[in-house]
Amino acid sequence: MSAETKPAKQKDIRIKRHWYDNEGLAGYIFIGPWLLGFMLFMLIPILLSIYFAFAKYDLLSPPEWAGLQNFINLFTKDRLFYQALKVTFSFALISVPLRLIFALFVAMILNRKSKMIAFYRAAYYLPSIIGGSVAVSVLWRTIWSQDGVINGILGLFGIESTISYIGDIHWAFWTIVILYVWQFGSSMLIFLSGLKQIPTTYYEAATMDGAGKMRCFFKITLPMLSPVILFNLVMQIINGFMVFTQAQIITQGGPNNRTLMYVLYLYNSSFKYNKFGYAAAQAWILLAIVGFFTAIIFITSKSWVFSEADDGDKPKKKKKKGVKAA
Repeated sequence: MSAETKPAKQKDIRIKRHWYDNEGLAGYIFIGPWLLGFMLFMLIPILLSIYFAFAKYDLLSPPEWAGLQNFINLFTKDRLFYQALKVTFSFALISVPLRLIFALFVAMILNRKSKMIAFYRAAYYLPSIIGGSVAVSVLWRTIWSQDGVINGILGLFGIESTISYIGDIHWAFWTIVILYVWQFGSSMLIFLSGLKQIPTTYYEAATMDGAGKMRCFFKITLPMLSPVILFNLVMQIINGFMVFTQAQIITQGGPNNRTLMYVLYLYNSSFKYNKFGYAAAQAWILLAIVGFFTAIIFITSKSWVFSEADDGDKPKKKKKKGVKAA
């Protein structure tokens, strides 16, 4: 081997070693598919939706810049917009607390030792998996129809009912609420995980001091579980404002727009009326609403979410000179 070719080969070897030893490059290669998916399916659509929110766009013709016209029309001319907000706010205000209360109640029951506890957990979690599917919504529509199971059960007790609950002005909204509350499995598992993190010594000490079950629940369980409650509350509020499948399949927003959820109205604006710019404006308003309520929850959480580090983190107050302690 000549002296000229030897340094060249050593240089090639150094380049190859640098290629393999470059951890940063390897990291970019592995994260590349995710970055590509994020760009194509999240970042670019978000940027386009911002532009469409300020444009008149029907998908068939090029978008035309309209400025704030979409937002002005929503707040000044669109009555269905306010109806959708009213229905969605009512739904979130009623269904989210009921879902969390029911999930916590079942979690406390399943926190006991039992041979069948694994089966019970799976059985209670199953509705959360299939509850949002189209098939279950179709089944739910059949159950609450005029010839459905509910009227059949009432007939067994001598109560003759010919009401179509999904078509009744007073009952249609509640059929969707019941379905949403029935899907408590995910919240229940999170509560159950939080309950298992509470030391049993707290309950033993409280019992020795004469505390009852209710006092233990309000003084130990709820404070220790407050971080989990915060997480579940935020997630369920977001899900409550995003309800779509149930309203679309079961009632289609009726009767008389009594179940017109906000996301359903957004869907109708885009795919039914071909107002994609108008729907983009609605989407950003929804983001602002959800962000507003989430921010309020996090700000107020400082006063009701318990942390074991709170007491240690509080600075001790210094006594002022010349002032006697009471």
